Amino acid sequence: MTPLTLYLAAPRGFCAGVDRAIKIVEMAIEKWGAPVYVRHEIVHNRFVVDGLRAKGAVFVEELDGCPDDRPVIFSAHGVPKAVPAEAARRQMLYVDATCPLVSKVHIEAERHHEAGLQMVMIGHAGHPETLGTMGQLPEGEVILVETVADVARIAPRDPERLAFITQTTLSVDDTADIVAALRARFPAIIGPHKEDICYATTNRQEAVKAIAGRIGALLVIGAPNSSNSRRLVEVGRAAGCPFAQLIQRADDIDWRVLQGVTALGLTAGASAPEVLVNEVIDAFRARYEVTVEMVETAREHVEFKVPRVLRQP
Repeated sequence: MTPLTLYLAAPRGFCAGVDRAIKIVEMAIEKWGAPVYVRHEIVHNRFVVDGLRAKGAVFVEELDGCPDDRPVIFSAHGVPKAVPAEAARRQMLYVDATCPLVSKVHIEAERHHEAGLQMVMIGHAGHPETLGTMGQLPEGEVILVETVADVARIAPRDPERLAFITQTTLSVDDTADIVAALRARFPAIIGPHKEDICYATTNRQEAVKAIAGRIGALLVIGAPNSSNSRRLVEVGRAAGCPFAQLIQRADDIDWRVLQGVTALGLTAGASAPEVLVNEVIDAFRARYEVTVEMVETAREHVEFKVPRVLRQP
């Protein structure tokens, strides 16, 4: 068997917000019985979603797909203000599984809006987190920028009365470039007290940077619609890894592309469970003589409580 060194990035996989969101769905099913409805995928991972579906969760894209008499859960990505307002109008029992770090950005946006500032949001158009954050404020109050080039094109109401916020799952380096462009064009722009990109996104990207120079290929376990997972692929490439690919399961590995690779990096996005990491390691063990080396760049001890309604008997 060919020897292969497998560099396992740490931290990787589930973050506290994802952990909490999954727990919320499981506890809701336990408390109220099945079915429990979930607006949008609770987290972006098919394996996780299928597992919850098997337990009694029903996933819908909009509240229109939910009956009034069953509980509904809002996904970890956050929702526009109109969604809980509509649920309340229909007298639905709803639980908000929005990650507390996303909620922090929502509160920030509202605070700036109340102070009369227009918001610039750095994020990905159409991503549920971006839609949820922009939906906290009235139409036209949030301008979306995705790239440095976008910064040159925007026309705010008053260049002196601006603040910026960001999606929590962006590339740290790309975002720094966009922030620099915003500050250069709008010197009075106000930024967040503490960076909006969450600790988990930052930590996973740092861990990938730490292994990128030692490996011939990087595999990132995550879903194609997972922003933080896709950023890990980009970070790996930018940090000098010759080949980086997003895979959902071990079945997705393209073994031909990996021929001749003697050092491989492996990580997982914030919504990918560790069971999938082990599945990929086992697939490599079946084909190579594998030596696993853990590369740890940070330790995470963050834990978020589930909403009180689920903790009460």
